[in-house]
Amino acid sequence: MEILFCQTAVSGTSVADVAAAIPISSFGAMLGLLIAVGLIIFRVAPAYAMIFGALLGGLIGGADMERTIQLMTGGAKDIIPATLRILTAGVLAGVLIESGAAHRISQTIIRRFGASQALLALAVSAMVLTAVGVFIDVAVITVSPIALAICRDVGYSVPAALLAMIGGGKAGNVISPNPNTIAAAQEFDVELPSLMFANLIPALVGLVATVLIARFLMRGGRPQIIENRKTDQDNAQHQLDESSSPFWAAVSGPIVTILLLVLQPVLKLLGVNMIRIDPLIALPIGGIVGCLCMGHARRLGGYMSQGLQRMGGVAILLLGTGTIAGIIKGSALQTDLVDVLNYLGLPDFLLAPISGIVMSAVTASTTAGTTVASSTFHDPLLAMGLAPIAAAAMIHAGATVLDHLPHGSFFHTTGGAVGMSIRERFFIIPYETAVGLVLVTVSTLIHM
Repeated sequence: MEILFCQTAVSGTSVADVAAAIPISSFGAMLGLLIAVGLIIFRVAPAYAMIFGALLGGLIGGADMERTIQLMTGGAKDIIPATLRILTAGVLAGVLIESGAAHRISQTIIRRFGASQALLALAVSAMVLTAVGVFIDVAVITVSPIALAICRDVGYSVPAALLAMIGGGKAGNVISPNPNTIAAAQEFDVELPSLMFANLIPALVGLVATVLIARFLMRGGRPQIIENRKTDQDNAQHQLDESSSPFWAAVSGPIVTILLLVLQPVLKLLGVNMIRIDPLIALPIGGIVGCLCMGHARRLGGYMSQGLQRMGGVAILLLGTGTIAGIIKGSALQTDLVDVLNYLGLPDFLLAPISGIVMSAVTASTTAGTTVASSTFHDPLLAMGLAPIAAAAMIHAGATVLDHLPHGSFFHTTGGAVGMSIRERFFIIPYETAVGLVLVTVSTLIHM
């Protein structure tokens, strides 16, 4: 299937307009991505790395400075609607994390499962936290003190416990109102709850795969290495748990948010199309209601400030991501990837999961990977006749496959949460990649 991205000159079109329509070379676009990765590895702030990589990619790819800047700013402009929604999501995230609600949710789940099903409890806990809107790295940090206690008391290995949390977090990530889901829904113009539910079955299968793989590692490693890891953080989390709100109050915010998000699709089925509650509204309302139910009304301002700080970094990263997405969108990379798929005899729809996997590997981020892939390959995927919800779901699942590579913060944050060395943390990469592959494979089989 051939897809035309650049219109040829027609009567009345100037030479300058034709020159501006010539796409950037795939080599330039890919080199720009690699430059961004290299800068991130050398500790340059990811947003700046993306901007510098986009600038150099455009110039190397054959565009002049003016054309390069236009593509960069255009890509950043396309990200702004999703960025606004992500900023408002900070209200719910701030309330869940700062109030202790996330810790209460995770500990309640683990207590209900018991020690015999500890790995399943850790995976489910991380899955639920990410599914209700907590960042996956924050979910792992939240559950990790409990995970270390389980390893110490039951004798499980730290790698098995960490994999259970990461795999559960990945499964929850593809069904959550997190920034990555918001970005994909925005780019493909699909409703957020529809995209969340589209990957529900892959998430459940991914959860089962996580537990099976974690049990394989369960008796590996050295459980005794965590004997002395009882830190002040463990004690602080214990004190926080003792004073936190009841479970029903802790989950009230996420429940209200989800009910508001699904209200419009439900009413649409009933023939009522006048009410549409955008995530821009539903996410902060859920946070406010949750704060009130927990009796922390006076602390709402502080929770919102903390949530804004957490989401502010993501919003800035997305703007930088938008610049490099603009360069890729203006390049020949889209057509070249389709040509490669055709040459190999592979179906065109595989462009969706493959783009998610590749961009997550480049950015080492689910959010950035989903955003770049969705923004860049939106047009060719729809031109193939692929349904928007299917394309978004496959890209989103694909972005979980390699988002844990060492040039991203997730690799270091999760390893640090359980006191792992860099060498020990590298040991987990093949197993968490396997979980991501399960998610994207099941999603592709469902939506192809």
